[in-house]
Amino acid sequence: MSCGPAAAHDHRGMTRVALAGYQGRVGQALVPVLEEAPDIDYVGGVGRGDDLGSFLRRHRPEMLVDFTRPEAALHNALAAVAAGAVPIVGTSGLRKDEVARLRTACAAAGLGGIVAPNFAVGAVVMIWLAEHAAPFFDGVEILEMHHEGKADAPSGTAVATARAIAAARAGGFEAKPAAKENLPGTRGGSLDGIAIHSVRLPGLIAEQEVQFGLPGQVLTISHRTTSRDAFAPGVLLAVRRLRKETTFYDGLGALLGIP
Repeated sequence: MSCGPAAAHDHRGMTRVALAGYQGRVGQALVPVLEEAPDIDYVGGVGRGDDLGSFLRRHRPEMLVDFTRPEAALHNALAAVAAGAVPIVGTSGLRKDEVARLRTACAAAGLGGIVAPNFAVGAVVMIWLAEHAAPFFDGVEILEMHHEGKADAPSGTAVATARAIAAARAGGFEAKPAAKENLPGTRGGSLDGIAIHSVRLPGLIAEQEVQFGLPGQVLTISHRTTSRDAFAPGVLLAVRRLRKETTFYDGLGALLGIP
């Protein structure tokens, strides 16, 4: 079995943390962070094709951080719960019913947990700002841009943003279709009446713009991830909070106390 290295130091009183997806782009950024944290015992990583059940029995982590793929994340998180480990899921693309299933499993096991489409603090603040701006504008569209290897489109962050914005404005929004669409799909997808446009290009990591419009003016709220180190503070916050409580958090905003 392949697994990431664990730091060699006194582990007493530390939280045992494992990482699913340690070989991925985000995983490679998180491994040194988990290894160097003075209150975390990084017990190793599990990759695609490894036997997760065997890994959990052997290493007995108290928490499993997951940055894998949507088709694997729920399975990994439920396996963690069954092994008594708190799931910290940063994989985007999980459906509402899948999050609800994980929440129920955590409650039954007496564990906390979190599913966050984006662990970057700035991205969560962006959604919060957009939610507060929504009641004052007639139109809004979302442009989200990610690296070419991102599996899902639109991103989980864009979906969460659209839902928050729509709920914040009485009557919601209505996406404006083109009178003549010369190329199908040019106007993007529509979620809760909000058009979402997805870009996938080499060189990008993660960016999002929320553009609100009124006659004669446009308000743009944007967030740019310049490196995958952006996810580390949110992950560390989740680890340190969830070792003390059994709350299940739906998104990093809830963990930060952003309503």
